[in-house]
Amino acid sequence: MRLPRLFINSDLKDGVVVELPKETSHYVRQVLRLREGSSVILFNGLGGEYRGKVRINNKQTSVTIEEFSNISVESSLRIHLGQGISRGEKMDYVVQKAVELGVSEITPLFTERCGVKLDEERAEKRLEHWQKIIISACEQSGRNSIPQIHPPAEISEWITQRNEALRFICHPGLSSDEFSHEGKESVAILIGSEGGFTEAEVAGAIVHDFKSLVLGPRVLRTETATVAALAKLQVTWGDMI
Repeated sequence: MRLPRLFINSDLKDGVVVELPKETSHYVRQVLRLREGSSVILFNGLGGEYRGKVRINNKQTSVTIEEFSNISVESSLRIHLGQGISRGEKMDYVVQKAVELGVSEITPLFTERCGVKLDEERAEKRLEHWQKIIISACEQSGRNSIPQIHPPAEISEWITQRNEALRFICHPGLSSDEFSHEGKESVAILIGSEGGFTEAEVAGAIVHDFKSLVLGPRVLRTETATVAALAKLQVTWGDMI
């Protein structure tokens, strides 16, 4: 049976007793219903993972670390996802699935048709919310490195800052561009929100060397397009082979 995996933002090493934060302790005891002596996996995002035993003392929950494993399921392909911000749970879904599919970085983007307005306070809260989704997705998918999520940015700003070996835009109606299928180490992928991109945004991306990545003849929802595009990239250059 697969052991529960928990992200712990602290130093970890063999023999150390780690006291779990209140929220994690509640999850271990009330959701997972683990008991004294149960085995768990801890990781802190710095590489590898640690197997340990749960210790319960009244309201305090801790884990005694017993063994380190230098395990990595990270893709050799570094993917930076520029994602037009969608409403509500759609964006949450995109962030979760992007992590499962191996992205290295995510930047939520304000586009002309995204329909989401965030002031500084709301943007900070959303960023914290997405960070929790990322950590949860890492726990579930076996990743021991935490993808970076950047503060929301304007699409024009993000496009001009790209230096990845390959840059792609997904947009209905564009024909497939010719590009080399030789080994690549880094890719930027640009995907719109529910309303898609304007002609000016597409033109701006093309000017900055973005190629068209075609996802078939059908028009996909934004959350579907993200999953399809990332899977296609991993099949072509990454670890889904």
